[in-house]
Amino acid sequence: MMVLRYARSLAFNAQMYVMMAIMGLVFLPLALASPKGARFACKTYCRWVLWTARWMVGIDAQVQGAVPTGAGIVASKHQSFLDIIILFNALPQARFIMKKELIYAPVLGQYALRLGCVPVDRGKRGRAVAQMVADVLKNSENPGQLVIYPQGTRVLPGVKKPYKIGAAALYQALGQSCYPVATNAGLFWPRRGILRTPGRAVIQFLTDLPAGLENDVFMARLESEVETHSDTLMEAAGFHAKNQ
Repeated sequence: MMVLRYARSLAFNAQMYVMMAIMGLVFLPLALASPKGARFACKTYCRWVLWTARWMVGIDAQVQGAVPTGAGIVASKHQSFLDIIILFNALPQARFIMKKELIYAPVLGQYALRLGCVPVDRGKRGRAVAQMVADVLKNSENPGQLVIYPQGTRVLPGVKKPYKIGAAALYQALGQSCYPVATNAGLFWPRRGILRTPGRAVIQFLTDLPAGLENDVFMARLESEVETHSDTLMEAAGFHAKNQ
């Protein structure tokens, strides 16, 4: 049984990257024509991945809560490439704060830039936050949802990692509501390795944090909401951090 799961996971992973290259080339004229074309291409790819994940490796993606449709900040738990795919597919007009290295990734980097994603040089720390805010404000006419991962990277289920100040910096600079998002996606699609585990992968949109909160209040509420609800989702899926 385990051999079969590995075989199915390997086949799923292989076709996913092959289709990324194929769709990247097929939709390239559309993406070059407009950001709207690039978004259509990326959503098509996300739907393909979610469809094949369901029947090839048994991962059923689910979105819970009210999905924001207007301008705002989305601050999400990040455990896996899967939560990116579910989140992008769910949001009508998402763009991401992403690490700078990703702009050099074939297909992925070029499309991300067309979508208006904002690359950040994480090695520069404080300077990186200031530059990130400046880059976002330069494109503040974009009415969509700006996605940031407040812990700055993928975090394994059950592992605690501090929340960084970047989310608060954007929250104060933009003066918009922030929508926290919890997930359990890392249980089924881990950060590393090829094995995919069957189950229900969830991203959950939580009650928004209104504009105008003080930084310390905002950060405390954001972390509490995201971590508490992520833990609940993982426990419902059978994961208990104390056993890890």
